[in-house]
Amino acid sequence: MEGPINSRRSTVYSTKGIVSSTQPLANAAGIKILSLGGNCVDASVAVSACLCVLEPSSTGIGGDCFSLLYKNDEKKVLGLNGSGRSASALSLDWLKENYPDHILPTLRFSRDSVFKVQVPGAIAAWCDLIDTWGSGKVTLEDILAPAIELADNGFVVSEISASLWKDAEKKLKRLNDRDQLGIFLPNGKAPVKGQFMQNKALAETLRIIAKYGKKGFYEGEIAKSIVSELSKRGSLISENDLASHASTFVEPISYSFLGCKLWEIPPNGSGIVALMTLGLLNELIKAGVIDFETIKHNSAEYLHVLAECLKLSFKDSDAYVNDFEYFIKNHDLDQNATLKSLLDESYLSERIGLIKKDRIINNRHIKHGIPNSMFKSDTVYLTVSDEEGNASSFINSLYENFGSGIVVPDRGFVLQNRGGNFNLNPQSKNCLAGNKRSYHTIIPGMITIGDQHRAGLEDLYASFGVMGGFNQPQAHVQIYLNMLWFDMDPQEALDAPRICLFPHPDLETTDTGLGSDGPASRDVTCIGLEDGISEATAAELTRLGHDVRFFRNNGRQLFGRGQIICKESGWKTGGHLVYSGGSDLRGDGASVPLI
Repeated sequence: MEGPINSRRSTVYSTKGIVSSTQPLANAAGIKILSLGGNCVDASVAVSACLCVLEPSSTGIGGDCFSLLYKNDEKKVLGLNGSGRSASALSLDWLKENYPDHILPTLRFSRDSVFKVQVPGAIAAWCDLIDTWGSGKVTLEDILAPAIELADNGFVVSEISASLWKDAEKKLKRLNDRDQLGIFLPNGKAPVKGQFMQNKALAETLRIIAKYGKKGFYEGEIAKSIVSELSKRGSLISENDLASHASTFVEPISYSFLGCKLWEIPPNGSGIVALMTLGLLNELIKAGVIDFETIKHNSAEYLHVLAECLKLSFKDSDAYVNDFEYFIKNHDLDQNATLKSLLDESYLSERIGLIKKDRIINNRHIKHGIPNSMFKSDTVYLTVSDEEGNASSFINSLYENFGSGIVVPDRGFVLQNRGGNFNLNPQSKNCLAGNKRSYHTIIPGMITIGDQHRAGLEDLYASFGVMGGFNQPQAHVQIYLNMLWFDMDPQEALDAPRICLFPHPDLETTDTGLGSDGPASRDVTCIGLEDGISEATAAELTRLGHDVRFFRNNGRQLFGRGQIICKESGWKTGGHLVYSGGSDLRGDGASVPLI
C-alpha cells in the first residue's frame, strides 16, 4: 500500500470502555451510564437518545433502530431489527385508487408522500435492548435522563449539525404549519453553529417514555398525537398499528475474508451488499484478477474493481432485500436459503465473470443472479464497549434529512420516511404492502476473529459503522479493507478518503422500478470521489467508462460519518483488555475513553 494516512486525530485507547459518536455531549451521556454500572447496551441507548436531541436532522424518536451486540461471555454476535412497518390497511391497489398522484412513473413515491411514513421502531428497540441485553443495574429513567436534561435545559448546536439543519429548512416549512416550527426553526430559520437551543416538548415526551416504557410511546397520548397528525394528511397508520408494533431479534449474517468475519443484520437490512462485495473481491483474488500483494490503496485499479463489485451487489439487493418475515407470515415463503446461496463460492465465482479490468459493466445489461430457481418469478451511528468485553454497534435514523419532515404537534419530534425505500412495482418483493417493512439502508457492523482456543466461537475484532443511506454498505467494505487489507488503525481507516456510488441524477427515467432507488437502479452509476483521491486516479476511472464526480467541503456528507472501536491483541496488551477507538473527522464527535 501507499504511505500511512495523515490523520487529523489520534486513535484513543482505554482498558475499560469507549464511547464513540458524532456528538461529544452524547458521548458524555454514554460515559455517565457506564460509570453508573451500565453496560454497552445501556450506554448506547443513552447516547442515541441524546443524539435525537442534538442532531434532529439525522435521527429521532420517530425513526428506526438496528443493533448488533458482541456478547463476550458467549463469544458470539447477536442482532436486533428495530425497523417499523407500513400501515396494515395500506395496499398498492388502495394507493392507486385514492392517491394516484403519489406514484411516480418510475414506480416510486412522490417526494413528500405521507405514505412513506412507517410506524417508528426506535423506542421499542431501545426498550427491548435494555430489557434483554442491558445490565439491569440502571433503569430506563437513568438512561434517558441525560437526553431529557439536554432537551429541557438546552444545548448548543455544533457545526456539522447546523449545516444539515440548514439543508432541511425549506422542507420543514413546506410540510408544516408555522406554529409547529418554532421547536426546529426558531424565528423561522434553522439554528446556526453555536446557537443555544431547547426542545421542552421532546423532554416531556421522553419523560413519558422513561416512566412507562414503550407503552408510553405506542399507546396513550403520544400514539394519539402521531395518528391524529398523520390521518389529517391521509395516512392509514392507526393506533392499533402502533400498539401492535414489535421489534425482531435476528440471527446476524456474516462472511469471512482476510482472516476475519464481517457481521451484518439480515434483510430487510442491506448489509448483504457489503458481504457480497467482500465475497466478489475474494473470488477476484482467487482467480488472479487482483494481485493482493501489489494493489495500491485508492488506486484506479483498486477503486474500479471495488465499484464493479458494489454495483453487482446492489443489483442483487434489488431482487433479494425485502421483508423476509412478511413473506414467511403471509406467503409461507422462506428466503433464508437464498441468503446462503448469494454468499456461496459457486455463485460469487460465476458473477465475477461480468467484471472486466479494462471497462465498466453496463447497468442496463446487468441482471440479478438467480441463486435459487424458485425466485425466477419474481442515519446516526454510534458504538460503545464496556469493561466486560462487550461491544454494541448501534444505528438510529430518520432516513432522509429530518425524515418525512412531518412534525408531531407538541411532541418535539418528526417522523421517519423509510417507506420511501419501497417500490410500487407489483413484480418486486420489495413492493409496498400492508404491515410490511421496506428495504432498509441503516446497518450496524461488527468484525470478529475466530477464537484461537475454542472452535466455533468468536473474539471481538471491531465494532463499527458509517451512516449515510446507500453509502453504508459501501463504507463498511472500505473500512473493513482499510483495517484488514491495508493495515490501518481505527482512526486512519476512518480518515482515509472514500468513494460512494449513487444513481445518475439526470437519468431518473431509466429507473428499473425494482428494489430501492439505490446506486444500480438506473442505467448509469456515478462514483463520488472524496478529496484526497488523486486527479490522475479520477482520469483513469473516467477512461475506463466511470462517471466520476468530486465532492468537497460540505458535499463530503455523501461519504457519511463513522465510528470504530477495536479490541487490541498481541504482546503490547500484556494480556489486558485494551480498546482503541476512532471517530470520523467528517463529524463533530469523538471517541471518549472510560476512566
